[in-house]
Amino acid sequence: MNIKRMILEGETVTQDFKKTITSCEKIAKTMVSFANNKGGKLLVGILDDGTIKGVKSEDEERYMLTKAAHFYAKPALEPIFEEIYVDDKLVLVVEIEESDTKPHYALGEDGKWWVYVRVKDKSVLASKIVVDVLKRQGADKGVFIEYSSKEKALLEYLEKNERITLTEYGKMLNLGRRRAQRIMVDLVLSGVIRVHTTEKEEFYTAS
Repeated sequence: MNIKRMILEGETVTQDFKKTITSCEKIAKTMVSFANNKGGKLLVGILDDGTIKGVKSEDEERYMLTKAAHFYAKPALEPIFEEIYVDDKLVLVVEIEESDTKPHYALGEDGKWWVYVRVKDKSVLASKIVVDVLKRQGADKGVFIEYSSKEKALLEYLEKNERITLTEYGKMLNLGRRRAQRIMVDLVLSGVIRVHTTEKEEFYTAS
């Protein structure tokens, strides 16, 4: 593992830096977002700008991370730890593998369980549609879609336009939010459309 190269890459969709672990809730959010995505690594002892500070108390960091993974993530996660010395400073590398039991929820400071996904270098709250997609991907039952005028209208719209939001789709066909969500979930699962989540919005494009 080339730790210096990893640090040079900066924070990414599969990599996050932490100087130290101070909150189980906050770190669980990052861990869960990795598990719900393609997995990822936490580098503890590194500042956001890539400065290597090193870990002062490895036992304390491991304790907080394990506690977060076991009690602040649902289903629980199993982090893989590796200690690496860089210029005589200890960096704790914590790997969270992509889960096959998605979605994972993180316990928030409000006492509620929330699903997070990784978007670029941030852990972002997942929408109802993304949560449903994760659930049904895990069930792996396949998707049978009967194309009604509602689905056809969406696909025709996306042939002429780059993107659409759930709200726009609902307004276009005068659909209730739940009905529109169900259609979107089916089309995402079947690979016909793609969901794009950003920090500010969520939108859909043709695949």
